[in-house]
Amino acid sequence: MSRLWQSILSLWAWLVLVLCILIWFPLLLVVRLFTAPFDRGNYVTGYLFRRIGPATATLNPLWRFGYSGKMPDDPRKPFVVVSNHESFADILLISHLPWEMKWLSKAELFRIPVMGWMMWLAGDIPVKRGFGPSAVEAMERCRQVLRNRVSVMIFPEGTRSKTAELLPFKDGAFRLAIEAGVPILPLAVSGTGTALPKHGWRFGRSAAEVRVLEPVETSGLTLDDVPALKAKVRDLIIRTRDTLAAARG
Repeated sequence: MSRLWQSILSLWAWLVLVLCILIWFPLLLVVRLFTAPFDRGNYVTGYLFRRIGPATATLNPLWRFGYSGKMPDDPRKPFVVVSNHESFADILLISHLPWEMKWLSKAELFRIPVMGWMMWLAGDIPVKRGFGPSAVEAMERCRQVLRNRVSVMIFPEGTRSKTAELLPFKDGAFRLAIEAGVPILPLAVSGTGTALPKHGWRFGRSAAEVRVLEPVETSGLTLDDVPALKAKVRDLIIRTRDTLAAARG
């Protein structure tokens, strides 16, 4: 594919994303207004917000996104959901999953006009990197989300890896799961690395998949078990990601 054609398709895909955001924003406002009195977990508005992912991915001619694995029987059973992080496109891919999660995200994203406002409306959770009080506040908000029977989505690497190797996992997601007494739900993402390279604006061809793995229970664990839990989940994600990559050839 020529660079000119790639640029044209990329401009089209960005236009679709912008239009979806502009269309979704008033819908979110209306839905949140009418559901706020009875939807304590802000589930409905958040679920509607995530539908931007499937819509934009479907209309991007360079992408083929899908999901697999065993979906949770009860979408309101709370999990701490963790995934490897290859690309910005991971967000659009994981949003295909048919249940709502509140995302722990960089505080800077919430300052983006319209998009950031929608993240606030959806109930996502901002955190400032390297600022301890912000992390403490974010973890408390995550616990509140879990108490409202909504899952929390965290990238335990903290940022996108620049290579195929996973970055070390941070403790936060695993401490949260143990303290809240909820299972970890691992996701393995494969194939998004070519969808939108880091610091680039041109989309690339991508056949990507997110696989939902079996939940990892935390009942009976203490904070002393965080390193072992973290290593176990990371290994599960790596092995599944490698299996998905091998299946794509």
